[in-house]
Amino acid sequence: MTHEMLHRVFRTFNLALLCTLISPTMSSAVEFVIVGPRAVGMGGAGVAVTTDSLATYWNPAGLALTQTIDVRAQVSAQGFDRLGIIDTLEDIDDINDADTSAANQARLQNLLNDLNGSSLSALAALGLYFKGNWGEHALGINISDVETGGAFTNTPLTAVVAGGELDVVGELQVNFLEARQIALSYAYAIWEKKISFGITGKIIQGVAYRRGIDVEKDFDLADELKNSKKSYEFGLDIGAMVHPVSWLQLGIVGKDLNKPSFKTPGGGKFTLRPQVRGGVAVIPFSATTISFDADLTKNKTLVPGLRSRVFSLGIEQGIFDVVFLRAGALKNVEDAKSRVTPTAGLGIRLWAFQFDVGGGYDFDERGALGSFSLALTF
Repeated sequence: MTHEMLHRVFRTFNLALLCTLISPTMSSAVEFVIVGPRAVGMGGAGVAVTTDSLATYWNPAGLALTQTIDVRAQVSAQGFDRLGIIDTLEDIDDINDADTSAANQARLQNLLNDLNGSSLSALAALGLYFKGNWGEHALGINISDVETGGAFTNTPLTAVVAGGELDVVGELQVNFLEARQIALSYAYAIWEKKISFGITGKIIQGVAYRRGIDVEKDFDLADELKNSKKSYEFGLDIGAMVHPVSWLQLGIVGKDLNKPSFKTPGGGKFTLRPQVRGGVAVIPFSATTISFDADLTKNKTLVPGLRSRVFSLGIEQGIFDVVFLRAGALKNVEDAKSRVTPTAGLGIRLWAFQFDVGGGYDFDERGALGSFSLALTF
């Protein structure tokens, strides 16, 4: 049944997000994914403060600012429900299909009108990250997945009576993109680490999938993904950090500057457009960090017409270099329907081991994110 199918698609989509096993799709560009629980807990601010192995993603220039060996595994996920699509799908699921009265059909159509123009989007990342130093030279590598997804109404949904019961005519578009990558980073600092530069080269296997779903037919996401298209490309990230005084740190990173393109089902291709993000970190005390990030580019998303430009603000307070408390907030300033999402996080360090967790929720039930990691640093 159509509304059951819609609900099933969302449930599958949500489950995939939570497991960070979102499967591939296709689009012209993607959003900047927040990777790692420290950045998540600090509202998504990571460009100017990340100096561990996650700098291979955030800003390779950060690798040169610490003389450490760092190994960590992390998983992160985000989801955004615009216009209350989740609640609407649940209400549609409660409708009695056998009641074909005009009043019940009008009720279904009102709910479908709420879905028309609404959308879901999801972002996820997981992987293994490594960092080391050879004198003043810093090296990093990550083996990771960076995944994005979108679901939206591709054509208007209309309530009709067919076969003696209520039915839905229309189409739901489900898009996924998976970028499986091996990234190699190099960084070097000059002037007593006041300035550092970094570069990351990525071998990317792009797995693309895109399909308009006929809501009158059953839909098995696992079977559909067998029709995805795989192709390989090279990606290039470049970053810099400036540390002019002990209490101030500035960072900037450009990702996918060479515009890697991937083949899509049906003979087309799509391009990952360059993303540029800047960050400022203020360190008033040795155990306190206040950080702000901003996307300097307006990033397209998997939902047509929707752009992403996120501002992030966060604070971290260390306690005896053992416990780290974090709080922050983020907002997509290009999406009028998005809310400010508050975040929080916790890190615990015991000798060389560290466990971190972070999450956020916008309390309007339209946005949530979460992340955790395990690390060994010495």
